[in-house]
Amino acid sequence: MIDQLYEKVGGSGAIRELVQIFYDRVLADPRLAPFFPQADMDGLRAKQAMFLIMLLGRTRTYSGQDLTAAHAGARAQGLGDEHFDALLGHFGASLREMEVEEDYTREVLARIEATRNAVLGRS
Repeated sequence: MIDQLYEKVGGSGAIRELVQIFYDRVLADPRLAPFFPQADMDGLRAKQAMFLIMLLGRTRTYSGQDLTAAHAGARAQGLGDEHFDALLGHFGASLREMEVEEDYTREVLARIEATRNAVLGRS
């Protein structure tokens, strides 16, 4: 099902679109926007797309920082469970906006949820 999930979401192009929609939502959210004041959003979008492509099983390699290190600055600014929940909600809304089937949306969200402890430095 791993490669199938990548395909069911729509492949690389759809994942890049998903990331665009997701970050548009995140940057419009007053709970989350303060974490991105100086961020290179083009670079961040590219890294997020690469990570999601790996997470959904298209490739086994990911050349970015590990999740704990990548989110250390955000944790220092107070990133916590309530923010992760909001991010997860924006991922779900973005997938639904793209009309990804609900079963596949739930599977993608479960895989993202599985990264919570690493993102929040609890791994």
